[in-house]
Amino acid sequence: MNFYIGIDFGTSGARLVITDPKGNIHQEVESPFPESSSPNELPVIWKTTLFDLIAKIPLELRRQTGAIAIDGTSATTLLCDRQGKPITSPLLYNDGRGVEIMEQSIAIAPENHPVLSATSSLAKLLWWQHHHREINTESQPLYFLHQADWLGFLLHGKLGISDYHNTLKLGYDVAHLHYPRWLTNEINRESNPLKLQLPEVLAPGTPIGEITLEISEQLNLPKHCVVCAGTTDSIAAFLASGATSPGEAVTSLGSTLVLKLLSDTPVNDARYGIYSHRLGNLWLTGGASNTGGAVLREFFSDRELETLSNQINPNISSPLDYYPLLKKGDRFPINDPSLPPRLEPRPDNSVEFLHGLLESIARIEARGYQRLQELGATPLSQVYTAGGGAKNPVWTTIRGRYLKVPMVQPIHTAAAYGAARLAYGVEKS
Repeated sequence: MNFYIGIDFGTSGARLVITDPKGNIHQEVESPFPESSSPNELPVIWKTTLFDLIAKIPLELRRQTGAIAIDGTSATTLLCDRQGKPITSPLLYNDGRGVEIMEQSIAIAPENHPVLSATSSLAKLLWWQHHHREINTESQPLYFLHQADWLGFLLHGKLGISDYHNTLKLGYDVAHLHYPRWLTNEINRESNPLKLQLPEVLAPGTPIGEITLEISEQLNLPKHCVVCAGTTDSIAAFLASGATSPGEAVTSLGSTLVLKLLSDTPVNDARYGIYSHRLGNLWLTGGASNTGGAVLREFFSDRELETLSNQINPNISSPLDYYPLLKKGDRFPINDPSLPPRLEPRPDNSVEFLHGLLESIARIEARGYQRLQELGATPLSQVYTAGGGAKNPVWTTIRGRYLKVPMVQPIHTAAAYGAARLAYGVEKS
């Protein structure tokens, strides 16, 4: 029997899941990153964590591993030399220093493109070009890689390969499967101080190559074990749910409210922060609202949320109409940076107040899916739920009343499980 490894590199640590072909989990291991590490230490920490996680798998499972896939945080990037050694500290997913070159991004990229963000991969690339004097350029050309790209390279040894999920925010054209001319013209300009090699782009889950002999011997993995092109952490979490058909969606009820809907057609609208990832022959489109669990935790502890929720009748509507935000401004489904939080009137009864909050967030969720469908996405057919809010059955019933589609239990919610499904070939099936 072959087993399949999925590894998720998140913001505070990494997790590994190993499954059989039926999707049954045989082992889960995780490792937090050191809290006080400096940016220049991160590549060593990531490499050590990657090898340590694999080494924690029981030997009999490791020796039967057929494929590995890795997901990483979107737009976490590195510059590497021709040997794959990082020559700068990585720029992390939330690094906003690209704000200083936004005018350049706007000048070269199409209007409303996903790269037009201070934290996009393209913004980081342009920032490095602008600060080239701080970089050792003796080993040009330099390779521009994402976190998942580099971690995969450590296993298969083929430098400069990525996937079309990670490269979307670099500017890769996921509809036509090539780098657009506006991007290659910019990168290849004679006046550019850095000669950068953009990664070759494959479909997520595509076999890149077998692990190196050195890795096979070091980690006791079979020589025929294949490393696949990876993905981003958020898409790996979507794959973990089991959603595969147009109209199926995943709502993440974490600190914020994140909607992802599988569609026959792409939907892109920068006004609402909406863009679409390619998923085989389908499209994963969605948006994120600033409402969500962080607002609930502003007023209630986890224990209070559970106790008070059990006293709510989810089949009866609350008369309270809120727009729960911690501070003014939302982008999706309402695009208004000045939108004020609406949390009044607040009843004395905590059960009634929580009922109003849960119901109001459910209305925003329903409005979000309606917005996606108005813009051309496939109509909603059923919803899986991830995040802490998935554990609240009362809230699930309330949400189902507004969404008017079946509320389905996901197969799994861990991104590492989604990466394991990718290693097995879920996207190509």
